[in-house]
Amino acid sequence: MEPKGKKILIADDEPDILEILEYNLSAEGFTVVKAKDGAEALDVARNEKPDLIILDVMMPRKNGMEVCQLLRSQAEFNQTLIIMLTALSDESSHIKGFEMGADDYVSKPISPKVLISRVNALFRRTFRSDEAVIKLGDLQIDKEQFVVKYNGKDIILAKKEFELLALLASKPGRVFLRHEILSQVWGADVIVGDRTIDVHIRKIRQKLGIDCITTVKGVGYKFELTSA
Repeated sequence: MEPKGKKILIADDEPDILEILEYNLSAEGFTVVKAKDGAEALDVARNEKPDLIILDVMMPRKNGMEVCQLLRSQAEFNQTLIIMLTALSDESSHIKGFEMGADDYVSKPISPKVLISRVNALFRRTFRSDEAVIKLGDLQIDKEQFVVKYNGKDIILAKKEFELLALLASKPGRVFLRHEILSQVWGADVIVGDRTIDVHIRKIRQKLGIDCITTVKGVGYKFELTSA
């Protein structure tokens, strides 16, 4: 995914932050749209269809967590990248954000250079292998179209759920270590706990309706489609 030319929505209730981030992101070649609160962010997102959304956690008229959760509940935003801006540094807050569907966190006070680096990293970090489509029994994973089908039925997965499934299914039977999963799906510069992987795998199992991912206790996970 080529970063330059992508559309980014920034939602923050602090005008100075909006202005600084708009200036720096525009200078990098991105198209920027803005919102000053959570409710406006939802409206702008639906109208503008941005490629990436930057959400301040603490906003009036719906906070960033609520906006993220509402967007992820709509199929059209399943693959939209989301970065949370937060002054909260505790792990539980970050885990909650990732569970809501956030792709990354950037702490306040914001360094524009750091934010731009994280934005570019997210755009570049798309799992790729030689095969565009993985077919395993009745399961089909199209990595170019971000489409998953099982028994001919479309399965709606959030972006990280899709990337995690595609990674594991790319080499059935191979055990992927936790640090490999974190590095390839979330990136080395994103801090997430083991629980985050567990939550995403549980959601994948629930949405597919099959127990195709085996936990190798204390080691990692492997894909085994025993029902196929």
